[in-house]
Amino acid sequence: MSRIFTIIFLGISFIANGQTIHGVVKTSKGEVLPFATITVKHTSMGITADENGKYRLSGLPEGKVVVEASFAGFVSGKKQVMITKHIQKEVNFSLVEHDELLDQITVTGTRTDKRNTKNPVIVAVINSQTLANVQACNLSEGLNYQTGLRVETDCQTCNYTQLRMNGLAGGYSQILINGRPVFSPLTGLYGLEQIPTNMIDRIEVVRGGGSALYGSSAIGGTVNVLTKIPKKNDYSIGFTYQNVKGTDDYIVSGNGTIVYEDKNAGISFFMNNRKRGWYDANGDNYSELPELKNNAFGASLFFLPETNQKIEVNFSKMNEHRYGGEMVDSQPHFAFQSEERIHDVYVGNVDYQVNFNENKSSFITYFAAQYTGRDHYTGVRPNIGTSEDEAHLLNPPYGKSTTSTLQGGIQINHQLDNFIIGNNVLTLGGEFVQDDVYDEIKAYTYKVDQLTRNLGVFFQSDWELNDQWNVLAGFRYDNHTLDALDRNGAAKKIINNVVSPRMSVLFKPFNNGQLRATWGTGFRAPQAFDTDLHIAFAGGGVSRVVLANDLKRERSNSYSLSFNYDKPTEHYIYGFTFESFYTNLNDAFYLEGIGEDTFGEVFEKRNGKGAVVKGITLETRFNYDGIVQFETGLTYQSSQYKIAVKNSDELPLKKQFLRTPNTYGYATLTYTPNQKIKLALNSTYTGSMEVLHLASNQNLLKDEYFQSPTFFNVGINASYKFTFNSLKANMEIHGGVKNIFDAYQNHFDVGKERDSNFIYGPATPRIFLIGLKLFSN
Repeated sequence: MSRIFTIIFLGISFIANGQTIHGVVKTSKGEVLPFATITVKHTSMGITADENGKYRLSGLPEGKVVVEASFAGFVSGKKQVMITKHIQKEVNFSLVEHDELLDQITVTGTRTDKRNTKNPVIVAVINSQTLANVQACNLSEGLNYQTGLRVETDCQTCNYTQLRMNGLAGGYSQILINGRPVFSPLTGLYGLEQIPTNMIDRIEVVRGGGSALYGSSAIGGTVNVLTKIPKKNDYSIGFTYQNVKGTDDYIVSGNGTIVYEDKNAGISFFMNNRKRGWYDANGDNYSELPELKNNAFGASLFFLPETNQKIEVNFSKMNEHRYGGEMVDSQPHFAFQSEERIHDVYVGNVDYQVNFNENKSSFITYFAAQYTGRDHYTGVRPNIGTSEDEAHLLNPPYGKSTTSTLQGGIQINHQLDNFIIGNNVLTLGGEFVQDDVYDEIKAYTYKVDQLTRNLGVFFQSDWELNDQWNVLAGFRYDNHTLDALDRNGAAKKIINNVVSPRMSVLFKPFNNGQLRATWGTGFRAPQAFDTDLHIAFAGGGVSRVVLANDLKRERSNSYSLSFNYDKPTEHYIYGFTFESFYTNLNDAFYLEGIGEDTFGEVFEKRNGKGAVVKGITLETRFNYDGIVQFETGLTYQSSQYKIAVKNSDELPLKKQFLRTPNTYGYATLTYTPNQKIKLALNSTYTGSMEVLHLASNQNLLKDEYFQSPTFFNVGINASYKFTFNSLKANMEIHGGVKNIFDAYQNHFDVGKERDSNFIYGPATPRIFLIGLKLFSN
């Protein structure tokens, strides 16, 4: 009997001496979750919240415990709490709804806000957390982690990049900043590396022909970079050090946001500074990674003049100095081979929206602009002491470039309730886009002077018939004009009038599945400056590209069929997406060598008979209570011209697109056991592809087709967060390795006669990194 009383006494003492936590459980949107369940992990202790989401849990032992809050339809929340004697702790939870993870609101697919599961067009999202998990320091590094996308480096000297979507080259990818096509042809060469990740809120990706909405150059797909917007008062500042096999790379970043207490105005700022030295992979004193110095800053603000009106303003400024080639401490023209680029880039937009007619109608008007000024050098120095060298030193090939992009437009949306059956959102708009490009290197008598104007009108019907069927249909009319110089220096004008229809159908055969079919047409207008016109080194000279006199626009027909399935349970979310795509290009552009001049090889851009790009993609994903998250995607495709084209005078004709692997993919895995620790693994896979390797006396006797090896690029990142409640601040320490197994090209050309376009595989070798970040609670 005494033993029973002893046990009861000890139990009462434990409860009396045990500590208490209390709090409230809400949704991520601030709504209370009545009768949520709160438990202490690895114990039998637990309680149910009241009808207001409030709870009080007593009898906890001293020390660290993990408290979990759960509610049906929501991802469980876990917090590690230090229980101390005689002190009550307030522990609140904000749970994310399963649908919020699966059903993000996007704008790119339809130019209006649309939930993903109701969107007839698949819109993939890369958020800022994903960019942090894969250790991306700029846009270029983050885009590889999405199905159907592959960022490739195309120059051994300057390392310019291009985004390939569904097997098509960078010129077929439309890149938007806040929904506006101000990513100019010149910006497209280096801009992917100039946009820092701390500028980005999220990236929305639409694969396939989206030109019915966004005009020329959206045949491969559309990438919309949405910058950070003011949401709440916060700040962050970070420092990252990367070591590229002995080469230092320093990155400093900062963000700050101020939101007015009435929530009717706010502004956010960002800054980023990067400095990286050059890296020589093969010891020939010529860089494979150029020296970089980047500075970027900008701001985004919103203002609500009335409850139904909104004004948004975004501005950013980027400056970059980039030098690659022979690693000498002198002016570029004294190096035997080098490229130098100094960019000043300004980008901005202003949007105004007013809602009326009981929020069934809206009017949007917008203006966006971009300006890039560039000083550059691209040259090969002749042998010292020769007359050619004297001429080179007297008139080195320095150049100047300027590009400006202007866009203005209006858009009207109107929702029709009970439209025959269901609801229909009608969108009507018009916009004007102008690109002005000037690039000149007097020493090469090289000059690009082009002005493109595009007047577009678009109409769209987004008809939701019922809970199972949605039909999206529309068209775009474009009047596109190119004023440029032909290869003889004479002015010419090319005018295209193009109508691009588009139709997508969504069918939901059951709750968690969506079947989509899409058909769209598009066009790519001829222009005298894009990724094809990068000046390359080969055989001791420089190669350039000119336009054929009879060059005309490409047309495309794109088809896709996909099935999406996601199953949420109390603790798990898992799913997959299967998609097939087919794009037929008429009058497809290709390059053909037309001989040499005193400076090097000259290529001409011509129209071929056409090309077909087709393939399938498979994505899978899994999430367990936000603790473990896994995503992977794989693309298998074929890209071929209908009639073989000539890539070299010495080699057989080829139907196959060069530099285009048939298989590529990615995978990411994150493990977050609590609020403080995170471990992230990531990998990209690039299959074998054919690359053109041009001859030079120093490296190769004659031109060849080179079959590249396959590459697996694996990275790891770990972070730990410290919380300072008294300061209302957090500190995060992170470290990791990019390209752990050093999957990097092991055969480069050497010396000044190297073929600078002979580059393939991952952009960088193994990189060790460590960083520190301070940010608000």
